[in-house]
Amino acid sequence: MKIKHVKLENYTVFENISVEFSSGINVLIGENATGKTHLLKLIYAACQSNRMDVDFSYKIVRTMMPDGFRIARLITRSQGSHQAKIQVSAISDDAKTEKKLSTEFGNRTAKWSSEVKGQEAWEKAFAKNSSIFIPAKEILSHSYKLAAATSVDNVRFDDTYIDIINSAKIDIAMEKNPTARATLLKRIEKMTNGKVVYDATKDEFYLRKGSSNQEFNVIAEGIKKMGLLWLLAKNGTLEKGSILFWDEPEANINPSFIGTIAELLLELQRSGVQIFLSTHSYFLAKYIDIKKQNGDNVSFYSLYRADDKSGVQCEQSKEFTLLENNPIVQTYLQIYRDELGVVLK
Repeated sequence: MKIKHVKLENYTVFENISVEFSSGINVLIGENATGKTHLLKLIYAACQSNRMDVDFSYKIVRTMMPDGFRIARLITRSQGSHQAKIQVSAISDDAKTEKKLSTEFGNRTAKWSSEVKGQEAWEKAFAKNSSIFIPAKEILSHSYKLAAATSVDNVRFDDTYIDIINSAKIDIAMEKNPTARATLLKRIEKMTNGKVVYDATKDEFYLRKGSSNQEFNVIAEGIKKMGLLWLLAKNGTLEKGSILFWDEPEANINPSFIGTIAELLLELQRSGVQIFLSTHSYFLAKYIDIKKQNGDNVSFYSLYRADDKSGVQCEQSKEFTLLENNPIVQTYLQIYRDELGVVLK
């Protein structure tokens, strides 16, 4: 399964936008409030809708968590915006089958009950494909009884957090040959100095170093994020045909790890994993750009507002530095000018 295209009308910050995606790595940049995470969550909700027990409109609500679980609250809040339209297109791994999943909702739509089209065909075409969303905030150290507490509304976390915990707990690769992932796993192990294990009796995750287990909640945030990536690769979640969403991979990460993370993402892309990530990091975006090889599929997307009155627009390029609307590069250029004492007139 590969996400090919998304078209949005009057959805959150997007008044009218159409984006074609790469089958490999898709890097989203943009200033705050330009909808990077909104877009990632929407596509993730579509991917999760390949399951028979998941409704597209309900998954949108469960990932976005609007007040009262009302999908109508996700309509763009501008004059004349009364109807939102969403369409997501995907192709099979062999590129022979293309399916579309869509939904529309208006101001009077009750809760999440918007009309969804194409879901049955979507389920049949992509039933075997998996997807996972790694949030910006680490969550495994808070896994104890979290799903149960959320189910009775004692606490509220959106589904990206609940789904990642559930995926981390289940090993779906027990009958698969792990040798193809051995190099990837060893590289991450060098960064974490251990392996992540789950204790089902305690409902807790640990970092195993040798014969001892270290509580996850006392480990550095960046190490925990890399440990989660190791676990997802180990348990079979990140296989050919799967889709990885990662919101701000650089958050709380040791800068010396950034280049290795870029290489790991490129390796996953070469193994058939489609990747969507948002970032504010010049180093991560640039490392992906300079470390990609011939045959790698990488695209960069800048989400921006042309003015305060229009919705968010999208610019696409195969080269990070060729994006005209690039706040990351602009910021680093300004730092350079400030250091030299150069004033532009």
